[in-house]
Amino acid sequence: MTTAVVFDYGFGNVRSMVRALARLGVDTSLTSDYRQALEADGLVVPGVGAFAACMEGLKKVGGDRVIIDRMRAERPVLGVCVGEQVLFEIGHEHGEDAAGVGLIGGSVDPLDADVVPHMGWDTLEDAAGSTLLKGVEDERFYFVHSYAAHDARAKDLTDLQIEITDEQHVTWCTYGRSRFVAAYERGPLFATQFHPEKSGDAGAQLLENWIATF
Repeated sequence: MTTAVVFDYGFGNVRSMVRALARLGVDTSLTSDYRQALEADGLVVPGVGAFAACMEGLKKVGGDRVIIDRMRAERPVLGVCVGEQVLFEIGHEHGEDAAGVGLIGGSVDPLDADVVPHMGWDTLEDAAGSTLLKGVEDERFYFVHSYAAHDARAKDLTDLQIEITDEQHVTWCTYGRSRFVAAYERGPLFATQFHPEKSGDAGAQLLENWIATF
């Protein structure tokens, strides 16, 4: 049976993601156990709150190491919301600069909009060709965030002993005066700024598309 771990490090709406994956027939566990997280077919890294606090919580239970080790083994990881943001190099939030896991080139910065947070349903741009969004390119997804990555670069990860494709796919969304990364895909690395587990049928299809990569 297909297995997935929703990584439990104290930050994230984890129960809704566990339920969403279980509804799709995936044997889903909520745990911070390194071995279980490493060996599962898929790993979801959720995240709610401030970038720096999430990174601190993730590192306390070895979550950054699990993510990197899964990339070395080319095992799929899906970061969601702040779980996407911490995959970038650095976050600038609340006057703090915090280093991320560093798998995606770029930084996380405040949204430039008259009203923040960006909360509610929104459409995506440039989703054609996306593995995650196949069949739901024109659907709306649910966002709740005040910060985002405004650029994404495929980093050379050989210093981390990670050898994955250089080809990346970035899906965008625009809110206010900000055009930001809504979804990111590079080999076994997947991430969404929006919440697929809160995005109804479209979110369920996205999760099915991700599961199909296992």
